[in-house]
Amino acid sequence: MLETASVALATFFATIGPIDVAAMFAAMTADTPAAARRSLALRSTLIAAIILSAFAWLGESILASLGISLAALRTGGGILLLLIGIDMVFARSSGATSATEDETREAAARQDLAVFPLATPLIAGPGAMGAAILLMADAGHSIGAQVVVYAALLGILLLTLAAMLAATQLQKLFGVTGMHVVSRVFGVLLTALAVQFIFDGIAHSGLLGPTPGG
Repeated sequence: MLETASVALATFFATIGPIDVAAMFAAMTADTPAAARRSLALRSTLIAAIILSAFAWLGESILASLGISLAALRTGGGILLLLIGIDMVFARSSGATSATEDETREAAARQDLAVFPLATPLIAGPGAMGAAILLMADAGHSIGAQVVVYAALLGILLLTLAAMLAATQLQKLFGVTGMHVVSRVFGVLLTALAVQFIFDGIAHSGLLGPTPGG
């Protein structure tokens, strides 16, 4: 269980990126009153939690109904997480974990930022959605392991909320360089985890012979 929790926490921290979300939140709400900022942070986190919970608990069933195997999910999800990890290591923005330029321009014209772009794609982006499905599927039919993964997801979401509420202080504390350092460290961890997911997916696909334990 400890290994499951560690992998889930590291993966969700990397794909959700609480510090990156806080930086974007601070930039987007620079002229917003404190009370409105708190409301935005709470609502966006709640909406993101609903989205990611749906993907975590229903994603595997939806994929199964489409004929997508767990081996394919592991391999495909691993490739997605690998690309995100590489972008994090090189401190590049990624459409899987942040808003694109077009999305940012559209958000600038909106009055309410809670749903878009805060809840999605900043918090509940494609990377986080894929990670939620992949980690829950990887937990198998163990209720305990699934609860641990879901608890890790909720924990990172709470951390993201706290980071948004303290966004200004975090920017002053870490600075741009400090935030990139944190991102790079978790990018390296995410890259290693992604490669392991790809290896596991290929090993269980039957492409290289009998599946492990088969």
